[in-house]
Amino acid sequence: DAFKCSEEVITICAMLTCGGSVFYRPKDKQVHADNAHQNFHRGNVGDHIALMHVFNTWKEANFATQWCYENFVQIRELRRARDIRDQLVGLMERVEIDLVSDPSAHEQIKKSITSGYFYHTAQLQRNGSYKTVKHPQTVHVHPSSGMVQVLPKWLVYHELVLTSKEYMRNVTEIKPEWLVEIAPHYYDKTDVAAAK
Repeated sequence: DAFKCSEEVITICAMLTCGGSVFYRPKDKQVHADNAHQNFHRGNVGDHIALMHVFNTWKEANFATQWCYENFVQIRELRRARDIRDQLVGLMERVEIDLVSDPSAHEQIKKSITSGYFYHTAQLQRNGSYKTVKHPQTVHVHPSSGMVQVLPKWLVYHELVLTSKEYMRNVTEIKPEWLVEIAPHYYDKTDVAAAK
């Protein structure tokens, strides 16, 4: 584990299997739901680390169903993520990969995510949209993202979802120089030169 955060990364991987359905927003309690969800995104940590916060906070609450109701989080999705996470832990133990944890190492966690999704990157354009770095196409931050108001210059995203526009779901801010550092076989300095 080059980034010394394997435990956090497997939590995020398990949570990503939920697609976009971790949070819910009942019509009669939209403000309460939005406030609860924003707590996980505090500090503009990005959607990946926010998902980790959801799981870890639920774990601290002894996986309580009541906690899910209070935080407007789908219990069924979290239980599925917990099962997948347990399977990933078992696989890592079987191949003798150490579980290393540092939940406060946000930069290392983001670099680790970038190393897995380096081909899913986008750069902010003047008009507020994004352009994917390789094979350029116009994309937008999904409205459900905790980063939708932030608009960082560079993002890594989990997947594209096409509705009325092409949306990036589960985004995290990155530094463009990480791309050359992490994936020199895919990016060179000219790909990230516009970042300066």
